[in-house]
Amino acid sequence: MSTFDFTFDLTLENKRVELRPLAKTDIAFLLPFSLKEPALWDYSITSAAGEEALTTYVENALALRNNKKGYPFLVFDKATQQVAGSTRFYDMDFHHKTLSLGYTWYGKKFQRTGLNRQCKLLLLTFSFEKLKMERVEFRADARNQRSLDAMKGIGCTLEGILRNNCTSPSGRRNSAVLSILKEEWDGGLKNKLMEKIH
Repeated sequence: MSTFDFTFDLTLENKRVELRPLAKTDIAFLLPFSLKEPALWDYSITSAAGEEALTTYVENALALRNNKKGYPFLVFDKATQQVAGSTRFYDMDFHHKTLSLGYTWYGKKFQRTGLNRQCKLLLLTFSFEKLKMERVEFRADARNQRSLDAMKGIGCTLEGILRNNCTSPSGRRNSAVLSILKEEWDGGLKNKLMEKIH
């Protein structure tokens, strides 16, 4: 697949998690996180804390899809039968066969439960095996050690730090850049990730 139909309602799922296309109506499911767990966006470049910010966050994510630059998902945890958070593809470049995976957040009760690795397995498998990408990039606030550890835990390689490269709710930030290459995925990284979640 050398291109991608952004109008298609893509759902990725396994026994643990379902990633379904984010919709405007999902604001109602995400609002409890927005109101009760504002710290979820402490390191994000875009905050969704508070109803107004969440609405803008979702609208911007959907606009990205409409402009064929990204594809946002709602994360549904099958183990608890509850909405857990959101994630997305963005900066999708089919000429250079690269995309970024991020804007990922989960409510506190879903963190450190293995849900993230399940999500990443689905997203990375689709990226490399269906979209035929050669590189998947991840970025995080360089101060966010928990996020960096999670990325390294799924097999990402830290490439470096982009100094003062973007704005965030708390001011300018330094962004860590990590990646996984198709040759790494095919060369054993996928199998290692699968071993960690079974």
